[in-house]
Amino acid sequence: MDMDYNGEAGCLDPELLQLNEVSPLAIKSNPYVAEKLFEQWLSLPETTPLVKSLLNNAKAGVPLNVSGSISSPKATSGNSIPSMFPGGSTPPLSPRSSSGSPRIMKQRAGPSVLGSPLKLVSEPAKELIPQNGRPPPNELKERCLFRSNQFFYGHMEGLQLHEFKPVTKEICKLPSFFSTALFKKIDVNGTGVVTRDAFVDYWVHSNMLTKDIATQIFAILKQPDLRYLTHEDFKPILRELLTTHPGLEFLQSTPEFQERYAETVIYRIFYYVNRAGNGRLTLRELKRGNLIAAMLHADEEEDINKVLRYFSYEHFYVIYCKFWELDTDHDFLIDKENLIRYGNHALTYRIVDRIFSQVPRKFTSKVEGKMGYEDFVYFILSEEDKSSEPSLEFKCIDLDGNGVLTRNEMQFFYEEQLHRMECMAQEPVLFEDILCQIVDMIGPKDEGYVTLRDLKGNKLSGSAFNILFNLNKFMAYESRDPFLIRQERENPTLTEWDRFAHREYIRLSMEEDAEDASNGSADVQVIRVQTFFNLSGIAQQEGCKAFRSVTKYDEAERINLHKIHPANQKGVSSFQIARQQKGLG
Repeated sequence: MDMDYNGEAGCLDPELLQLNEVSPLAIKSNPYVAEKLFEQWLSLPETTPLVKSLLNNAKAGVPLNVSGSISSPKATSGNSIPSMFPGGSTPPLSPRSSSGSPRIMKQRAGPSVLGSPLKLVSEPAKELIPQNGRPPPNELKERCLFRSNQFFYGHMEGLQLHEFKPVTKEICKLPSFFSTALFKKIDVNGTGVVTRDAFVDYWVHSNMLTKDIATQIFAILKQPDLRYLTHEDFKPILRELLTTHPGLEFLQSTPEFQERYAETVIYRIFYYVNRAGNGRLTLRELKRGNLIAAMLHADEEEDINKVLRYFSYEHFYVIYCKFWELDTDHDFLIDKENLIRYGNHALTYRIVDRIFSQVPRKFTSKVEGKMGYEDFVYFILSEEDKSSEPSLEFKCIDLDGNGVLTRNEMQFFYEEQLHRMECMAQEPVLFEDILCQIVDMIGPKDEGYVTLRDLKGNKLSGSAFNILFNLNKFMAYESRDPFLIRQERENPTLTEWDRFAHREYIRLSMEEDAEDASNGSADVQVIRVQTFFNLSGIAQQEGCKAFRSVTKYDEAERINLHKIHPANQKGVSSFQIARQQKGLG
């Protein structure tokens, strides 16, 4: 049964075996797999004559070439190494060697540095360093399959929802609070489990693996028949965030404020990211914004108040309490007379009338002449940070809507400011002087008018708007506090909104402290508020005072938990520690 074999023998390199069910990574990490494959090869009928032929050639002194190249025509016709695959077809070369990388091709085809042909076999292949930050798709797929086999090992029937979070975070590299949304996206039939094959079909075979994280999140959140995201699409991930984030555990006893927090986060997201302002967040807008970075930050940071973009609980606290103070009848609607009291009557009647004309932005409230909570969120974010890009779109002051601010439009709004200064016995500043000051601050390309391009990138743009319709901020700008200026220089990354929210949160808390001190023990006050919640179950009837009291109690409880676990002390802000030292814990 001896047979001639004029080809050359090679070594068993798992990188050259491209199997349907076993990846090269699995062969490398488990020698048992390679051993079984070798036993299977030995059992094939063609193997015995081939081995005998190689032995005869070795006895005859025929040199063996291990380069892997086949020079004999006979070898290509039928006398090659017997195949272990259906139909006898040899598996193609690994994408590593055919990916076109000069570095890998030189390693496999070039001679050894020592001049020995055996060096090519014994030398381990160097790991491919991706040139564009990501490995090639095939190698990425192999890694994902290998990790999937690890996580689904021992779960032949699939993973349940509470077991799926490691897959979301470790394999998909998504925030952990996307676990439920991803699970339901895969489990379309609602079986309650996700199998390994179902996950691979969705994440690998549908090319989700090779997409950027913004596209992945967009595909997971959006409805199948839509090409944009709505408010409703963000609610599932925020519900999971409220349930699982350690910085929001204290809200679990007050579900009504969990809902308000989620609404506020959604409104903030659409205010900054949805630049079209139509409530339909597109993939392009999602990629241009900083929402993905904020989500990843929120997932890693235990103190939610350190996530200043969108998710800070202190920011929500300030927005909600400011709204509640203006909403005197607590019908969750605000009219002109309510809004004119904002900031201690800082705004002019003309700018308030312009806001309620709804020309700059239509209210979501269905009640005529009333502003809802979502509208107020847009208002306060614009009013307190006029240098932000959404606020710079000066639709309120652009009376004719032509996209430029003229001298007459600015004078129309400043006239009321001038009248108010006269009533307050302040030295009036003539409009001509104000106009020169605004031109110097903004430096427009054409001094005859101001465009949006002139305002963008200018740190003084917000102050120019304050001059026109916010008297308190105008006066504060004229008498700038050197201490505040130094603070801004020390923290240049903080926005005007960040500084405002921090000041207001401290003020609201100090007011609550003073009220507790006048009413007796803080503990007695907390017990009274808790009893009210337990009996009535309607938190909003008690208003912002009860809201702050319960919040304070739960924050103190969270501080106590962090005291038990020193490793988690980083999750407590310095302000919370100060409150604890004052005896509020």
